Amino acid sequence: MGIKDILDNPNSIFCLLNREEKEELEQHISLAHYKKNEFVFKEGDRPTGFMMLVSGKVKIFKEGVGGREQIIRMARPLGIIGYRALFAEENHIASAVTIEESMICTISPDFVLNKALKNNHFSLNIIRKLSKELGFSNARTVTLTQKHIRGRLAESLLLLKDKYGFEHDGTTLKVYLSREDIANLSNMTTSNAIRTLSTFANEKVIAIDGRKIKILDSNRLDRISKLG
Repeated sequence: MGIKDILDNPNSIFCLLNREEKEELEQHISLAHYKKNEFVFKEGDRPTGFMMLVSGKVKIFKEGVGGREQIIRMARPLGIIGYRALFAEENHIASAVTIEESMICTISPDFVLNKALKNNHFSLNIIRKLSKELGFSNARTVTLTQKHIRGRLAESLLLLKDKYGFEHDGTTLKVYLSREDIANLSNMTTSNAIRTLSTFANEKVIAIDGRKIKILDSNRLDRISKLG
């Protein structure tokens, strides 16, 4: 995918810029390839620009007590990452790491702050994205502190389904996370994640093949999530 494809894609936030802004943006944008498990930015880093995931998948996580990670967000292609710190004029409060080979475009802060935000449609979309992210974070805070282990894990699997969808078979999640990542997404220990996944498999709610997870009964998984 080239820069013009990114700018003109109807699902990209940059499609909201006018022709002149897009032409100028091309002088302020760069593309970078990342290998699997490579840091995009680290907690405490100063933002280097406005970033959008072009291809691949990225996890955003914060390190907690004892070095344990808590995954707070998962990004998919055309998702923007790290922009909160840029607009807040703060260092990043979380880290971003690729979970598969990825490509990310970065736009210079000067262009975004001095040019792009003058476009009302672009600015409103940024506000909406920040607001949705805040709402998601608030909801996840309740989930991760009040739901039991089964409910937390069920919600995480549904979150991955909604974020990345299925493979062509219509049941296999289109993302392959380690058991540790699934645990860090669900606020539980890795051993608890392994046991609960095995329980779901015995109950025929899911099927497991290495890192591949098939959702066999979405309705039951949703009930487990809601019951907490």
